Formats: sequence, structure tokens, C-alpha cells
Amino acid sequence: MNRTTLSLIAGTAALAAITGFAVVSTPDASGAGTATAAARLPVERTSLLCPAPSISDVADTSYTSFTPVTKGASSGGKAQLQAATEQSADDTGGSTSGKGGKNEKNKNEKGKNEQKPVKPVLTPKDPGTPVTGDTSGADAPALVGTADGKFAPGWTVQETTEVAAGTGRGLQGINCSAPDTEFWFPGASTAADRTDYVHLTNPDDSAAVVDIALFGKDGALKSTVADGITVQPHASEPILLSTLTGEKQDDLTVHVSVRSGRVGAAVQALDDKLGGDWLTASTDPADRLVLPGIPKDATSVRLIAFTPGDADADLKVRLASSDGLITPAGNETLHVKSGITTAVDLGDITRGQAGSLVLTPTDQSVPVVAALRVVSGKGSRQETAFIPAPRPVGARATSADNSGKGSTLSLTAPTATAQVKVTASAGSEGGTAVSKTYTIKSGTTQDITAPVPSGLKGTYALTVERISGGPVYGARTLTATEDGVPGLTVQTLPDDRGMVSVPKADQDLAVLQK
Repeated sequence: MNRTTLSLIAGTAALAAITGFAVVSTPDASGAGTATAAARLPVERTSLLCPAPSISDVADTSYTSFTPVTKGASSGGKAQLQAATEQSADDTGGSTSGKGGKNEKNKNEKGKNEQKPVKPVLTPKDPGTPVTGDTSGADAPALVGTADGKFAPGWTVQETTEVAAGTGRGLQGINCSAPDTEFWFPGASTAADRTDYVHLTNPDDSAAVVDIALFGKDGALKSTVADGITVQPHASEPILLSTLTGEKQDDLTVHVSVRSGRVGAAVQALDDKLGGDWLTASTDPADRLVLPGIPKDATSVRLIAFTPGDADADLKVRLASSDGLITPAGNETLHVKSGITTAVDLGDITRGQAGSLVLTPTDQSVPVVAALRVVSGKGSRQETAFIPAPRPVGARATSADNSGKGSTLSLTAPTATAQVKVTASAGSEGGTAVSKTYTIKSGTTQDITAPVPSGLKGTYALTVERISGGPVYGARTLTATEDGVPGLTVQTLPDDRGMVSVPKADQDLAVLQK
């Protein structure tokens, strides 16, 4: 048997091992195979990265982990969150320094070196029930999370921080995200009253090399230090945007691209007077975007858009209100020049109603990225949140860290009426899950009264599943007031990617004879 034949057999065996569902069969006499639809199966492993929560000594942070119960998932598995600097290069749970130092070890009775055990920050027990943890102060590290088996499909971790005073005071929330190689953040700033950091977290055993580009009102900003940033293995780096450029601009688009490796990325936007929040990445550039869940009481809404292509984009701007699609007077369209960040103030566009912004091309389709900065409150009691354009809910999306009060679930169906099922999980300390079905009319946004677990104790998760109809987009708003300080944060609800299409593979043994 020659080397080519051995390689083909090895490749086929590897495919079967990866999918677990490849079928070996002999081709029929005609040589034609029968095409079969790919199976939708639960993912078997998920990684999530949580940025370091705060630079404030008066910050209190809570973590909530939740995995929805998924039909067909494995019966075993585990999930855990650990400090990024406590991930060992061989994934055995040892500790490494943030600069790629050696693992800490201790000696057993026989004098042999062994990995020093590290206690996870949070370890979920069962799908369907949230698990919480907390920390405080400015020294809380970034976290790296892994889940496999029954904990992997749809695993969601929410990081929520309350800052009592100072720059960025108020409520800051973020859904911990999967590592990737490219991110777009419209809505960042290097203005004098803003302190914005881009947090880069590397979950892998080798260093990642990252480039950061900033685009403002006149195009790309000059920078001598934004290329070739090295993020050490199992480490996190907060990069202050104002150190990358000497220009002070209110509205910037940050582009993070990874030359080698992969990272998690998020922008922490802190304002001296308007509070602050996390700005997560916009969905990949697209010619049609939906920005869901503008809070009813928003006193100021600012749209920031950017097109990375060579052509300008002309967008039709509409508000999906509780009554239908509305064209805002004076802001019917938006012209976005190629390579230039464009921003426009929309004021109190929702006027006390549920609302989502819908962007579509007026003529030529040009991909864009976009986000909203929303401000609520007045005077010294203003607070900021960000809404990037997300992927649609898809099959299922989950929002963790909800309570009986202060949580608003907003859903919009921009193109066609849709039916969704919303499930409130059991509480983290007790309670029974309940579900309810809703119909979202075409072109509308609804702030729904989400179900609450019966006998709720602790926090709970909301899982949204699209049953029928057109695409659905969603967001969850958290509000809280502590010692007179208002808090506001919004997390979008993209598809949790808990299911993956696995094609049914048939071997054609005839290729081995060629």
C-alpha cells in the first residue's frame, strides 16, 4: 500500500473521529451517492473569555454562569472559570504568570514536582440552573472559561460590575465572549472626558500578535504603537486607547485584527460624567443591521457607523417601535464615507416607547458596522450603555443574571412576524423554571414582561427560542440604583451557537484505487 493510500485512509479516519457521525459504506454500482441533510447536533466544547472587570477600588463584580438544557447533549462534562494567569500551558490547572512565566509547582511526598492546584472562580453544577460568584476591587483578573459535554451548548457567562463613584460610575455589564481573530468596535473615544481601554485576552498556549487600527472623522488615525502588540499565553492586556494616538476624538471605530493566534476583545468605555459600560464587537460588516432594545427612557441616542470597504454606504434609518416601522424626522438617511467613522445624534428617538434601530441600504449594498450609545437620566444622574449591531437570535439565545426587578427583555422582528418561546430558568438559589410564548409583529419592537420562575431565589436566566416566522433580534436591559447613583447596561442576544451542522459523510473507496 503506497503512502498516498495511507494518507487518504488516515484523513477519512480523522474526519470520523472529529464528527463522531461519519458513516463508512461502499458506493453503489452506479457510483452515485445519496445526498442527505446535515444533522444539527449540540457542540461538545465551548470557550469563553471575561475581561478584567474594573480599575476602580470601589467596584463590586458578580459572575453568573448558565447552560440551557439541550436535547441530545452528552450526559457528562464540566465547566469552569479560572483567572487567565492561572491557566497552565498543558491545561492541567497549574498557574503561570501573565508574562508567560514558569508554572508554580509543589513537591509531593516522593519529592516529585507536581502542578499546584488552582481553585476555579466558578464551577457550574448542572445545566438549567445558574451558578454565581463575586469579587470586588480593582485587582480582579480576566477569566478564561471552558465547558464541555452537557455544559457546552449555549454556555453563557454574564459579568456585571457596580462602580459606586468616579470615572465610569454606575452599572457595567458584558457577556463573556468566545475568542476570535477580528473585531469591530464603533463607538469608542479618545475625548478628554473618556477613558477607553481595549481588553485583549489570550486563552492559548502560544503568544498572540494583534494589530489595532483607529478610524475617526477624517479616516485612519496616525499611531506608532498599535501594530504588533504581543499578548502573552494565558494573559490579558488592557490597552488605553489614548496611548495609541495623540488625537482627541469623540467617535472612533476600533479595528482589532489578529496576525497570529486568537484573542477575546472588548472595549471598556468610561466617562467622567456619564458613567460607562462595555462596548462589545459589532457583528461582521453587513449591508443590513438591526440595533435592538433601546431603553424607553433613553434621553440621548447616538448612532456610530463605519464602512471598511472602498465604497461609501447610504443607509435608510428606521425605528421599529411598538406600533411599527417609523422614519425619524430629520434622520431619514445616513451617508457613511468609506474608511471614515460617521456619527449622528438621534435625541430621544424612542419617546417613551420600546424601540430598535433598523439600517438598510437605500440603493447599493455596502457592508457596514454600527453601534448605539444610549444615555438615560439627567444632570449629574446620567448613565451610559452601548448597543452594537448583533447577529439575530437564530435558534436560541440566552441572557444570564436576571432578577425579579430591574430586567427588561426587548425583542424585535424587523421583516416578518415571528413567534418565540421565552423560558425563565430555575433560580440560582431555588425556584422552578417556567416558559411563555410571545408573538412579535412584523416591524415592531416589544418590551415583554418576561416570565419569572415560581418561588424564585437568587438570579435566573432567560432563554429565547425562535419557533416560527422571520428573524428576531433581542437585547436585555439591567437597571439598578445604588445610593442615588443610577445604573444602566444593555446586552444583546445573538444566537448562542449551541448547535452545529454535522454533515453525514460517506466514504468513496473508489478513490483509493486511483
